[in-house]
Amino acid sequence: MEFGDRRYTNAWLIDHDCIPQNGDFILHQDGSYSSSNGDEDVLETIDGSNRMITRSFQNWHTHLAMILNRGMGEGLPLMEWLESAIFPVEKNLTPELIEIGTRAAAAEMIATGTTFACDMYFYTQTIGETLAETGVRATLCGPTTDGLTPDFKAGSGDALRHMENLITGTSPRPGRIEYGVGTHSVYVCDEETLLRGSELAKKTGCMLQIHTSETRKEVTDCHAATGMYPIEYLDSLDYFTDGTTVCAHCGWVTKKEMRILAGKDAHAVHCPSSNQKLACGGTMSYPAMKEAGVDVRLGTDGSASNNSLDMRAEAKAASLVQKHDHWNARVLDPSATWKLATRGSKDWITWNLDDIRMSPVGRDGRRLLSNVLYSGGQVMDVFVEGESLRRDGKTLTVNEKEAIQSLDDAVIDYYAEL
Repeated sequence: MEFGDRRYTNAWLIDHDCIPQNGDFILHQDGSYSSSNGDEDVLETIDGSNRMITRSFQNWHTHLAMILNRGMGEGLPLMEWLESAIFPVEKNLTPELIEIGTRAAAAEMIATGTTFACDMYFYTQTIGETLAETGVRATLCGPTTDGLTPDFKAGSGDALRHMENLITGTSPRPGRIEYGVGTHSVYVCDEETLLRGSELAKKTGCMLQIHTSETRKEVTDCHAATGMYPIEYLDSLDYFTDGTTVCAHCGWVTKKEMRILAGKDAHAVHCPSSNQKLACGGTMSYPAMKEAGVDVRLGTDGSASNNSLDMRAEAKAASLVQKHDHWNARVLDPSATWKLATRGSKDWITWNLDDIRMSPVGRDGRRLLSNVLYSGGQVMDVFVEGESLRRDGKTLTVNEKEAIQSLDDAVIDYYAEL
């Protein structure tokens, strides 16, 4: 695979400032860009007359290998869905199934313009080794709870030790793949498990991820058991790290809890499609979170509950639900929404301007961003550190046809009992 700078001629480019520019640009291997004079030494020159260049999407909460579960348990609320369509089959998970699911998920990520995922799922080492081959970036927060899968027997402590070895060991692709701690939720993890996971994250400086305040039942059960809501309860345990805790969902949080999140520099991840599909009732209040100073990110959740890993579609969902819930059309306008979906991206993707959904461009390209956000588009090229993961609408680091066939074959056996 060749790495290097690439020149686009006569292209539109929208960086993090969301201001459209038109001209000749060099996309540098370090993630920066510059205007091109036409005489620079580059790996290749690409005709950009039908391309719009943007930053890639960043998916801050997902369960990639749960693409194996996509389309099962439809029409069920969260806990019934988990207990009837998810938990019963997860006991049959194997590294081979995880590899198949992860590779298929990576293919979907790349095809839809996402280059980073903050993941939480079983057989974390297999996920990392598989993603390393695809070229995407990921932080993989593995579970520290024993007994959920056959590889770690209940009460053994092996899950925590395994994750510590991964976190402190050598990455399968340094700079792209990192490991972290996943403490599923306050309703799955007991106090000891939460504390041990937090202690490991603090000791190693890794990411710490948890589902928080996803449903009304979760928050009422937590309050009944502890006298506190989930984020208050976690804070009472000194659970939070300093700036590296990822709290997924946060749909049922109080303003006091928002202040706690802000004070801990935690990342609150909005997952609107999954929350709506599973009828969680509460949707994160983006304006209230921002007023409290919380760092908000965007995620798809797993494709089992979304059912997609398409972050462009998730960004649209976030914009629309926030406008609707707050009766305010100004909330999450195209620029704010795009910044939310691409925040922290160092990578580049391009969009096909020959796609009718991208027109009209408008004067000075002013319609481009709203077109792609609300109408959709086709991702043509994906570059990570100067490596091409996708070119001219074809993914290069994953064989999509093989990934599809392997996924179709695998789920027949995986769901044989249901």
